[in-house]
Amino acid sequence: MLRKILMGISMLALLAPVASAQTVDEVLAKHFDAMGGLTKLKAIQSIKTSGRMVLPQGMELPVTLLQKRPKSFRMEFSMQGMTGMQAFDGKNAWMVMPMMGTKDPTAMGAEESKMMDEQAEFDGPLVDYKEKGNKAELVGKEQVEGADAFKVKCTLKNGDVRFMYFDAETYLQIKSEGKRTVRGTEVESESYMSDYKEVDGTMVPFSIESGAKGSPQRQKIVIDKVEYNTSLPDSLFAMPAGAAPAPSDSTRTAAAKGAAKTVEAKAVTASAKADSTKAKKK
Repeated sequence: MLRKILMGISMLALLAPVASAQTVDEVLAKHFDAMGGLTKLKAIQSIKTSGRMVLPQGMELPVTLLQKRPKSFRMEFSMQGMTGMQAFDGKNAWMVMPMMGTKDPTAMGAEESKMMDEQAEFDGPLVDYKEKGNKAELVGKEQVEGADAFKVKCTLKNGDVRFMYFDAETYLQIKSEGKRTVRGTEVESESYMSDYKEVDGTMVPFSIESGAKGSPQRQKIVIDKVEYNTSLPDSLFAMPAGAAPAPSDSTRTAAAKGAAKTVEAKAVTASAKADSTKAKKK
């Protein structure tokens, strides 16, 4: 009799984890609730975000992000008195990059357009993922910077795979990772979300760090202000009719290297000035 009772207890212990296991839809439902609820999230028609882009060299650039349903996106940033921008109007991706030698509106290449198309997804790939043709799968739990997190695999309609991590206690997203093709080379990148704050009943990460997976160097976006449902005319996102065609890969690579050297030189100069000021104070 005792043996049968012990066997029964053992079976219950084995079944307990199965009974308490969550499905991907249950995890996502708790995530959407933690973010403020789908009703509030879907009521947002536009977002204006103001903040700073902190580069690995320590330089800070003012940045403004504009988003509008269903799939419009624009980012503006300033450097050395010049304003650069990238935009997507739902079909076309274009840019104005005076610091890279493109002072006039210029179309972006296929790779950049694909990334902009994904970034412009207003609600992200997991809201109504089935209707969008995406797939979602709960693949287990992992540690993310010391915290337990649910790991969700999202396969986009085009076949690309993204992994999202949700804090096991708060159900807020704390990390994402995936592979992207940049100038013909596959790059595995990751982003970390933190410093969540409430904005009109919804939760927003006010700090986002991104970089190549495993690299200590990350580019950081620090948000200062978030505004919902501001008036954003379509003209802010639409690619001008006379926009120049996308530059070749070699031209973009050379321009990017030149811009990187300029940023690095400015960062070194700023660091030297800071050290000089400290020395004078001493």
